[in-house]
Amino acid sequence: MDNTMDTLTAVAAVRGLLDLLLREADPAELAAPVGRLRAAGADAAILAEADAAYASALRLRDVLRESRRREAELAALNETAADLAALRGEDEILRAIVQRARSLLATDTAYLSLDDPAVGDTYLRVTAGVVSPRFRQVRMAAGEGIGGLVAARGTPFTTADYFADDSFRRTRGLDDDVRDEGLVAMLAVPLLAGDRVIGVLWASDRRTRVFGPHEVSLLASLAAHAAVAIGNAALLADTRAAVADLAEANERSRQHGDSVERAAAAHDRLTGLVLAGSGVGQVVETVAELVAGEVVLLLGETPDTAEIQAEEADFAAAHEQATATGRAARAGGVDVVPVVAGTERLGLLVRRGADDAASAASDTRILERAAMIVALLLLFRRSVAEAEHRQASELVHDLIAGTARDPAALADRAARLGADLAQPHAVVVADAPGADRSRLASAAGHLAATAGGLAGEVDGHTVLLLPRMAATTAARRTATEIGTALGRPVTAGAAGPVADAAAPAAAYTEARRCLGALYALGRGGEGAAADELGFVGLLLANTKDVPGFVQDALGPLLAYDRARGTELTRTAEAYFAAGRSVARTGETLHIHVNTVAQRLDRITALLGPEWRDAGRELQVRLALHLWPLLPE
Repeated sequence: MDNTMDTLTAVAAVRGLLDLLLREADPAELAAPVGRLRAAGADAAILAEADAAYASALRLRDVLRESRRREAELAALNETAADLAALRGEDEILRAIVQRARSLLATDTAYLSLDDPAVGDTYLRVTAGVVSPRFRQVRMAAGEGIGGLVAARGTPFTTADYFADDSFRRTRGLDDDVRDEGLVAMLAVPLLAGDRVIGVLWASDRRTRVFGPHEVSLLASLAAHAAVAIGNAALLADTRAAVADLAEANERSRQHGDSVERAAAAHDRLTGLVLAGSGVGQVVETVAELVAGEVVLLLGETPDTAEIQAEEADFAAAHEQATATGRAARAGGVDVVPVVAGTERLGLLVRRGADDAASAASDTRILERAAMIVALLLLFRRSVAEAEHRQASELVHDLIAGTARDPAALADRAARLGADLAQPHAVVVADAPGADRSRLASAAGHLAATAGGLAGEVDGHTVLLLPRMAATTAARRTATEIGTALGRPVTAGAAGPVADAAAPAAAYTEARRCLGALYALGRGGEGAAADELGFVGLLLANTKDVPGFVQDALGPLLAYDRARGTELTRTAEAYFAAGRSVARTGETLHIHVNTVAQRLDRITALLGPEWRDAGRELQVRLALHLWPLLPE
């Protein structure tokens, strides 16, 4: 081969090496051009240069491959940094890091484990290439396996053959997990938050493999990015929580402001009602318009809760708490607000049916202000009632004592209290042993005011003047209504009605006697007038109605004798005179004892079987004594 040909052949061989380098040919392909020169019989000098060019090509090939690898690694790190800058989700970033680790290190699997402070162990957070469900659920106790070693040292660890390596502490459970996944070679690097290990990033193969320093460095760089992602996620979570707390605080502040404004507006409206002279009922109705649900006012220190269904657990709970604390209480959809004046409990304000928690606090403020206003109205109403009761008491005392000399002045005083002395009035004296005197006076005043009369206290006795009412009716109504109000028996004696209510003294005396007679007869807790007490009433009455008494005791007997010409009345008189002896009665009347017995049976049929009883006998015998004295 001539020199020119040798040169051209050598140049062609070099160009072929360059083309093969561009195609990333393997070493065998790179050796082909040199082989062709050698086959063509090139001289030794050209072959030496060709061998040198081949060696340079191999070195250049390695440099290019290392450059491309570093370029890929740099691109992966840049992409990870971009992920962090874009504030992508923590799980999304960690999955991308694990995927890139698997791709760049060309391993079968890659995964990331994190510490679980709540449990005290480590768990797999993200995996790539893992096929075993069991391996995905691996949890490693502190200090176990490669993960425990990396966490303890804070430095990377690599093993070419997991089961042949005794440089770390293995456990049967972890060995079984690794065997189930088929892993052999492992590279693990720590995730560092400052100087604290928070997890481990892994790259593993299912074959024996030695991981080089640059692979350890690459995985460590990815682990650093993963640690940053986790830290950023924690900061972001804290920031979001802080923002949420601020938003919540702002909302609470806004709601509180709205609540205060709403309560103030409600207070102004309720105050306006009071200034306009409205009563408790109108205030409660207005409160029901201002708040959601149904509003009920229960009066008394121990109010009757019957109108609130006993089975309402929410009411029972709120009622118990409000009673114990003396403050507003809420349970479920029920508010119970005590109505108090100082230490005195006047009642309860109850709101039911409101389940909107957002308006509950505002409604409670309105209910508390309403309870204060209701308490003021109740105190005012009680003060007015007490003043009226004092005036009524003084007037009743003056009427009965007869100390006032000016009838017109008496009538004017009565008119201011809603009474008309020109009307006939029944006089009632009421008594309730053991009852609170103020409650008795209040109940009597209420009854009198309802009937258009007067009530007061005279000589320690509760006295009522009730217009346009018979004495019997007045007594029974007083015993019934006041007894119901007090929840205990009330005894009432009555007299009248008196045509001149300005002079009821005599009727008052008779009513007091009737009251005493009721107790003497064992009829406490009843109401009666003298005409209902038989002979006792005859004795007690200021006007002795003898014909009426005789008629009440013997009326059916007298009517029978008049209609048939019989002598049943005379027979009854003779029977008692003979000491209840039928034989002596027959001798007195000159009739057979059988006739006496028949007459006594007829008397029993007319007067009732009790006419011979001890209590009735005295009344019948007194009437028989008075009967002959009556005019025909």
